[in-house]
Amino acid sequence: MDFYLTALLQGLCFAGIAFGIYISMKIFNIPDITTDGSYTLGGVVTGAMLTHNQPGYIILPAVLLAGGVAGALTGIIHTKLKINALLAGILVMYGLYSINLTILGRSNLPLLSMPTLFSAVNLITDINQNSLMILIVFVLIITIIIGYLLKTDFGIAMRATGNSEPMIRALGVNTDRMKIIGLAIANALTALSGYLVVQQQGFADINMGIGIVIFGLGSVIIAESVINRLRITSVWLSLILVMAGAIIFQFVLAITLNIGINPNMLKGVTAVFVLLIVGLPRLTGRQA
Repeated sequence: MDFYLTALLQGLCFAGIAFGIYISMKIFNIPDITTDGSYTLGGVVTGAMLTHNQPGYIILPAVLLAGGVAGALTGIIHTKLKINALLAGILVMYGLYSINLTILGRSNLPLLSMPTLFSAVNLITDINQNSLMILIVFVLIITIIIGYLLKTDFGIAMRATGNSEPMIRALGVNTDRMKIIGLAIANALTALSGYLVVQQQGFADINMGIGIVIFGLGSVIIAESVINRLRITSVWLSLILVMAGAIIFQFVLAITLNIGINPNMLKGVTAVFVLLIVGLPRLTGRQA
């Protein structure tokens, strides 16, 4: 039972990555690889500030700001320097490795003795269940904020930029600015996942972000398959499905390990799982 509870906790921690990928890839149609670096950035900023005894009300804004700056930098390189979005993300991600290592000061930083979000708030006595309650409240608040943002005039302009950039530009909207702000928001959410994961697992690692984009992508693809099949147009329901996708993705990995698959094969299984999610609906559609 604790095994699957851990998977649920991990899925909730990764909800920020899923939301970030949803904004960058599904709203703006930008394949943003900055995710790997901004996720680690959120984790190392959290770890470094915890070791310097900084309070939570300072750490959280600092993490969001750091992730937002990383995303904005990718957006500026893409829009102002006219560099392909994929390459812009790779360049920023590559540069962030050195920045993350400088902030962390070492390759791995243990935080087990440090006060964290999950130790500071005690709703119930059981540690895992207490963490679950905190994460549910935290993720719901983030979901409500994002949903509200996407329903505002600014959010509608963001969505229109991804759907029809020439049209929204003709209406006087600065699409370059929209992309920069959108990528900043997406990477701030990704850094938020790093903030949660580091405190939940008790350490920060310089390599924690390698390949992490596949978790967010898999979560969004799971949600998208349901959205397309049921023809869902509600922003709120779409966000809930993206969050559920992150949890389902973690449960699939947990089940894979629980049935005895070699942990060394976990990334291979993950790649096959994402491939099946992407490919099966299209194969089924062709046969139909």
